[in-house]
Formats: sequence, structure tokens, C-alpha cells
Amino acid sequence: MIRNMSTLLEIETAAQTLSPGEQQQLLLFLASRLRAAPSALPSPRQFSREQVSGWVAEDEAGWQSFQSGR
Repeated sequence: MIRNMSTLLEIETAAQTLSPGEQQQLLLFLASRLRAAPSALPSPRQFSREQVSGWVAEDEAGWQSFQSGR
């Protein structure tokens, strides 16, 4: 029985019923369609020096906490 699916949820649910081999075929099919579709790349994201410095400081603090066992 062939049933039309119109929502992503319906497609995801149906994909879960496929065998691993069929899921792989579906993934390869979708990847080839995406490669063939014309699409513009999004603009590069811009981060300020302060944002990056804040992320680095947060990461360093987390690493220090990890090393000290906290």
C-alpha cells in the first residue's frame, strides 16, 4: 500500500520502519539530491573579539574545573 506523506514527521516515522540497508539507500538518495540542488551558502558568521575571548575564558575555566575534580 502506497501512502502519500506530506510532513517531515510522517516521513521520519516511515523511515524508521525501513531496514538498515534501505535507510542507507534513502540517505544516499537524499545526499545526491542535496548536492544537485542549487543553493547559496550562508554568509560567514561574524564574532567580536570580546565574544571569542569570553568563550575561550569559559572553556579554560571549565578545563581547570575538570582538572581539579570539581
